[in-house]
Amino acid sequence: MAADYDLKVWRVNVRTQTVTKEPVPASWERLGGRGLLARILLDESEPTCEPLGPKNKLVFAPGLLVGHMLSASDRLSVGAKSPLSGGFRESNSGGSTGLHMTSMGIKALILEDKPSDAAFWTLYLSLREIRWKRADDIVGMGVYEAAPRLLAEYGNKVAISLLGPGGENQLGTAGIQNLDKERIPGRINARGGLGAVMGSKRLKAIVFDDEGGQKPPIKDPVGFKKAQKAYTQAVLAHPVSHTYRDYGTAANVLVCNALGALPTRNFSSGTFEQAEAVSGEHLRELILKRGGESNTSHACMAGCTIRCSNIFGGDDGKMIVSPLEYETIGLLGPNLGIADLDVIGRMNWEINDIGLDTIDVGAALGVACDAGLMKWGDSERAMELIGEIRRNTPIGRILGMGATTAGKVLGIERVPATKGIAMSAYDPRAIKGTGVTFATSTQGGDHTSGLTLRAKIDHRDPKGQVAASRTAQINIAGYDTLGACIMSGFGYATSPDAVRDLLNTRYGWNMGDDALQVLGKETIRLEREFNRRAGFTKAHDRMPEWMTREALPPYNVVFDVPQDEMDDIFSDLD
Repeated sequence: MAADYDLKVWRVNVRTQTVTKEPVPASWERLGGRGLLARILLDESEPTCEPLGPKNKLVFAPGLLVGHMLSASDRLSVGAKSPLSGGFRESNSGGSTGLHMTSMGIKALILEDKPSDAAFWTLYLSLREIRWKRADDIVGMGVYEAAPRLLAEYGNKVAISLLGPGGENQLGTAGIQNLDKERIPGRINARGGLGAVMGSKRLKAIVFDDEGGQKPPIKDPVGFKKAQKAYTQAVLAHPVSHTYRDYGTAANVLVCNALGALPTRNFSSGTFEQAEAVSGEHLRELILKRGGESNTSHACMAGCTIRCSNIFGGDDGKMIVSPLEYETIGLLGPNLGIADLDVIGRMNWEINDIGLDTIDVGAALGVACDAGLMKWGDSERAMELIGEIRRNTPIGRILGMGATTAGKVLGIERVPATKGIAMSAYDPRAIKGTGVTFATSTQGGDHTSGLTLRAKIDHRDPKGQVAASRTAQINIAGYDTLGACIMSGFGYATSPDAVRDLLNTRYGWNMGDDALQVLGKETIRLEREFNRRAGFTKAHDRMPEWMTREALPPYNVVFDVPQDEMDDIFSDLD
């Protein structure tokens, strides 16, 4: 590596307000992103600690391939012990934070301890100086108001990771928002309550200023360029890349509806009678018709060639929200009986502004419907309840803590969650491989741990689902360690040498053809060991019992993958 590129671990003690820069331990060098989080937390955290207490650590880590504008491969992973699951939790996002960290030579940023008072702070990090500032002027603000103020103060070229009021209030659904290339704080490390952990550290925002930084050096520039070209061509040539460029992830609305897996009215049905009205096709029509700030193909990270994000504007051409994703549409739309994309978009904006996970909030609202707190399709009441969350009222706190807490308090059994994490918008009774992922992954009900939607398998047949989930989970753990978006998998799948060649030419390593699987297996092994030390057993790898007996219309399927098969899914890694 170049002599002037100084790769370090930056360690922040939020109680003493000190920052130290340390050499990268040898056992951390070949990991990044999600894999590095797991290694650090296993090495340094107490798995039995209180998630919002001083012993939990919040870690930011760019992936191994971040920093080179490699398409869909500049993602940031953030991790800690989750206040929702009580186990390991990683959440990754696009935006600019990962790029800035890599340019600054930050292998990992570790936040530790807990302040003794209740004041919130902004932490400014640059290669020239480190500053702490009381955040009194932006405490209580939503992210869409706070981010411009921070940019005005620190300059328009910085990256920012910040909390909304939900994180300040340590709600279980709170995430950490990051800026996209237009400087809009719409890229969120959403799942598992990591914003609550940051709130417990009393940080409203972290500002990353990479002025004076540089791209990380490449051991073999010629070889890297060749590997990058082959990978990019594979991404561009894959037909699914074109589908997502045109329709975004909202393309999955009609796909899941056809499979009978679109969560409808709190997962009581797998099809929605007005699915066309919230489909990716209709979303594209609206965006093209309205023009203005609307954009059907938007990159959440600079340099991405897939551009599966979008900017959804209203009739006036002004942005309602960016992005509007399938999982958000599913949980805030059909799951609540709502069939209006404008309404869903505005709910999405409100939840983003509070700094929360739209999936878990949408699932909590579905539970609220079953409990009689709102009627199906009542968007006005849904907005009122979101307002309760913003105001931190008792009912707002119940919903803001997520679907699992809402179900316990409101006395509802039909809670679509595993390991305390609400399920994404894929009903596991109709896409059973993803159900295996929801049950057995360390991350709980998160599709990004191993979605099997495109596996060549009969999704309603219990046979073969464990193998499909295992493959998906290992591959995704590998991508998360690289800092690669799930969408990049289309390129890597058709350019199988890409991961090996990119890593070897970037670092001078000698990894084999199974480089992705090696990284994925090691990541899952570390996560499972953390959870084991935290008290998890095979009894935690279970689907909610009601899903094993309550048949899902229209195909009347239950979740019936044999438990003994799921128990053995990673027996070779334990």
